[in-house]
Amino acid sequence: MKWNFRAGLLIGLAVAFGVAAAAVAYERYDTRTLKRTVRRDAVLCGVNTGLPGFSMPDDKGNWSGFDVDICRAVAAAIFDDPNKVKFIPLDATERFKELRDRKVDILSRNSTWSMSRETEYGLNFAAVAYYDGEGFMVRQSRNIDSGLELDGSKVCVQANTTTQLNLADYFRANNIKYQEMNFPKLEDVIAAYDSGKCDVLTTDVSQLYALRLRLSKPNEHVILPDVISKEPLAPVVRQRDDEWLLIVKWAIYAMINAEELGITSKNIDEAMKSKKPDVMRLVGTEGSYGEEMDLTKDWAARIIRHVGNYGEVYERNVGTGSKLGIPRGLNQLWNAGGIQYAPPIR
Repeated sequence: MKWNFRAGLLIGLAVAFGVAAAAVAYERYDTRTLKRTVRRDAVLCGVNTGLPGFSMPDDKGNWSGFDVDICRAVAAAIFDDPNKVKFIPLDATERFKELRDRKVDILSRNSTWSMSRETEYGLNFAAVAYYDGEGFMVRQSRNIDSGLELDGSKVCVQANTTTQLNLADYFRANNIKYQEMNFPKLEDVIAAYDSGKCDVLTTDVSQLYALRLRLSKPNEHVILPDVISKEPLAPVVRQRDDEWLLIVKWAIYAMINAEELGITSKNIDEAMKSKKPDVMRLVGTEGSYGEEMDLTKDWAARIIRHVGNYGEVYERNVGTGSKLGIPRGLNQLWNAGGIQYAPPIR
């Protein structure tokens, strides 16, 4: 049915507008990202230009972080090799356009899932990888315990983001006056706050933990307990490519399900011998779930072996044992007090 519909569309456009219009329509529908990825032998992953714990290159150009590991998981599922990823740093202003224009296959870059971003840009958010919310960072010397005490503050914020919109909503709703100081690039926001040009820095709480490490005196700054918005962070793909959406989405769900089942990168070989039905379905010794996505039976086992389960990825990059030290909070599994929850593989 899909082929007949597309063929009819192309013929109609060719008759009405000529061959050029038909070619454009074909380009819109020919979005087999998996085939191009396999042919290229690498996943093109759009990441933050540099955010500790989430996506950061070392002095040799090797990338690491929570968002980086999501792309490595996709590469592991496809190639059985988490290193077959090319990381492309993108700032907030260009990220969605570069994805839409096929400069990257996945945008894994602390991006908030919202309705308008799907409808306006023609994109799909695959699955929530990190539940976050906007917060505030201030200097410890101010002795402030709540965002409600920020009356009259100068607030640094990145322009053209949901952060800027949430900031205005919060202060207006609480009848608090403030002076917004917005900058197009995150680097400028950090520099302005660090130099004392503004009293408050606002962005997602996870990002505040990361940015604090980049300040000249990190220990002199505190993150307030207020969370003023819902910021579900998720990897993004283009619309009209359901196969690729499935692969990215289920790569995340596989890691979450693995943690729930107690399967880690250290015991994956033992899990491959398990006779428990839910474990067998996950690791691929029962069913053909991977093959239905044009992957191998052991697609999820590849992810766990090379990258780890969700808990391993979280703790390694941003958890309490990392430099950021962010508590799991909402990102704990649903059966451990959080809201991370993956559909079953069956």
